[in-house]
Parts: sequence; C-alpha cells; structure tokens
Amino acid sequence: MKHAVRDPWTGAELAQVDLADEAAAERAVAASQRAFERTTSRMASYERRELLARVAQELERQRDAFADLLAREAGKPIALARAEVARGVSTFAIAAEEATRLYGEVMPLDVTAAARGASGSWVRVPAGPVLGIAPFNFPLNLVAHKIAPALACGCSIVLKPPPQAPLSALRLGECIAAAGAPDGAVQVVPCDVAVAERLVRDERFATLSFTGSAAVGWHLKGVAGKKRVLLELGGNAAVLVHDDAPLARVAERVTGGAFGYAGQVCIKVQRLYVHRAVADALVADLMRRARAIEPRSPLDPEALCGPMIDEVAARRVEAWVAEATDAGARLLCGGRREGNRYWPTILEIDGDGRGLKVVDEEVFGPVLTVHRYDAWDDAVAMADATRYGLQAGVFTDSRARIAQAFDRLHVGGLVVNDVPTFRVDSMPYGGTRDSGLGREGVRFAMEELCERKLLVVREA
Repeated sequence: MKHAVRDPWTGAELAQVDLADEAAAERAVAASQRAFERTTSRMASYERRELLARVAQELERQRDAFADLLAREAGKPIALARAEVARGVSTFAIAAEEATRLYGEVMPLDVTAAARGASGSWVRVPAGPVLGIAPFNFPLNLVAHKIAPALACGCSIVLKPPPQAPLSALRLGECIAAAGAPDGAVQVVPCDVAVAERLVRDERFATLSFTGSAAVGWHLKGVAGKKRVLLELGGNAAVLVHDDAPLARVAERVTGGAFGYAGQVCIKVQRLYVHRAVADALVADLMRRARAIEPRSPLDPEALCGPMIDEVAARRVEAWVAEATDAGARLLCGGRREGNRYWPTILEIDGDGRGLKVVDEEVFGPVLTVHRYDAWDDAVAMADATRYGLQAGVFTDSRARIAQAFDRLHVGGLVVNDVPTFRVDSMPYGGTRDSGLGREGVRFAMEELCERKLLVVREA
C-alpha cells in the first residue's frame, strides 16, 4: 500500500511511501528482537559510542539536504529547519558521549545482622527492543530522541515515523545503516494506525516511547500491556510577566515562541499572564510584531510562520478562535485563514478564560491568549489551572517570585527569563499530569530504557 507525502505549502506530491502491512510489521519485530539478543545488547560501550559519532558526522555532512527536506515535507521555515538539523547532530553527539556513562553503584547490604558479610552492586542493562512513535512537527530531531538513546544503551528500535512527514526519518535510517548499525538494530517502519496499534500491543517490545497528542498517547498506554510506556505529550504552556521584566526582550521571545512554525510546537507560548502595570505597553508591542508576520514559503529565509500541516488543523484553530470571540474574547489581531495558512492571532481574555478551548486545550497553532493580573499569586494560580504540565516561563528578577512559581506550578520544567519553548537536548524534558510520563533528554531517556540488575555477594 502506498501513501502520498505532500508539501504543505504547495500541495505538490513529494514522494510515495510504502506502508508496512501486518506481515512486514511482524518481520520488523522479529528482526528487532534478534538484533537485541544477538548484537545491540552485547556491544561494548566504545562500539556504541563510535557508531553514534559516525551517525552524527553523516547527519552533519548532509545537513543542507535534511534542512531542505524538513522545509518541504513538514512546512517548517528553513531557518528553523536548519536549527532542527543542528539539534539532531547534537542529539547523536550527546548520545555518543553518554554511551560510555551507564554507571551503576556499589552499595552496602549489611544493614541488618542477618545480612552481615553481604555486599552488593548494581548495573544498568538495556531492557529490550523499543517501539518509538514520533510526530510530524520535529520529524528529524524527535526521531533522533527515540533512536539515539536506544542505541546508546544497547537497545534495538522500531520507529514509526509520522505519516505527514516520514521522509526525514527514512533518510536518517539510511544514514544509520551507512554508519554501520547492526542488521535490525534500527528499522523505520511507516504504517497505518491499525498496524501501529498492533505494534503497540506486541509483548516483544520492552518499551513504548511515544511523542504526540495526549488523546492518542493515553489510549496507547491503555493497550500497551505490560511494557513500560514513556509519553511526551502536549501542553498549553504559560508565560508569566511581572512589572520588573524587560519588555522588549519579552515581546521578542514571546513572538517567536507563540508564532514560530505556525505554533506547531508542544511547548509553544499559548497563554500569557501579564501584570496590569505593563500590560498596555507589552500588548501593543506584541500586536505590532504579530501584524508584521504572515505565512510565507518555508524556503523563504525570512519566514517565521509557514503553513499549518493541513487544512483540517487550520480549520480547527479557526473554530476555537471563533468560540472564544463568541464568548467575549477580544480579537486584537489575526483570526484570518486561507486554506491551511493561519495568521498570527492574539486574543485578550478577561480572567482566566477557563472553559474556552484556546485556554484549556492545546491549540497547536499560531494563537496567543493574553490575561492581565494584579497579584503574582493570582498569575501563578491561573497559569496552574490546567490539566497539562509540560513547561512554563516566567519573566521577573525576584527570587521570591521565581521560588513561588517553581514551587506551585505543576510542570516538568520552569524557564526563568525566557519562554517555555526553550529546550536543550541534554536536559531532562517531559511533563506532569496529562502532559506525559517519564523524561527525554539523552541521558534521562537512556535510564528509562534500562533496568537495574543487582549482584549480591555473601562471604563463604
């Protein structure tokens, strides 16, 4: 069965991709299991390091081709596509370093009289084959965040790429094969939903690592059986701006965080809580900047906001904005759609806006809601009144306010004096509540893919 991959900007067909049927999926799982048992789990740490370093080098060598492919298949502005390729190189390079750092621990066991003379040590060992499922919005680097940690700790992996943008993952698979990966160690398997769910249910996988929407992620957890499940899901990230914040920098960072790549980033700026004393000035600057942005060809070097991935996504955003304005939200700019192109939009909402989809749910589009506050306590409470908890940002120089936000916001990460869109590929990244389970970031993902194995020695 064939699947057409289309350029979101032009609608032109880029490629026809073969979709795996159940028989092909079965062959992939069997090959992954053989690779784990015979090769990947037995590779020395220096061998894993050298393999990953070669992948990073090959990806760097092809960086321009990868960036062009990302722009065409995912509609990602070329400057952001180049940044994603650079992050992909970094992810494999970090994994190469971490491959030799899977440390264990020596521990005393003679904590009771019955254990006198006993000593213990534990090591981390790869748990088994991994099933990775990646989304369209970072079709190279989020794939790298599945594959690189798996190889670094000795796991094999079957990777299902996103149907909208599978070409980068397939090309990366070729790079990994060229770098000398063992047969079956990494397999990129495009498939439909039914075959993907069959893979999720397969008990030969030790781990499912999924990045995507909350609804799909939690469903897959429910059918995954006994395997461990790592979920990197969505969010509706908040930014809190107090009256001591540098407003020009705030406006610059919020503009990029809210509207870059048409807002199709899970840690994009969605909700802005701004102190009333500085709200007028900040909102005016944001409106000026947003009105200067329009959807442009992803190959345009000046593009910040390209198309949305398809018209269905753009129509959903349009409907959510209409719901908000019908309920009294003030449309400050934007609100315009043409096909799958949606213009940067700012909505001002009195109070917390609870009950509106643009506040409660993940917009995943170029929409920013603005809420004014008088007291920091109120801002923190409004920002935390959500079922999500991926990352948040605060702009203030007050250590007390930072500490209060860090203590009271139920998020996986708090970014101070920057937007929640900030991410470094080595840091522990993940969410709380409906935003997921477990952590990515190479070292932390490796720990999730491993088991602790204990050795106990007693005196004879």
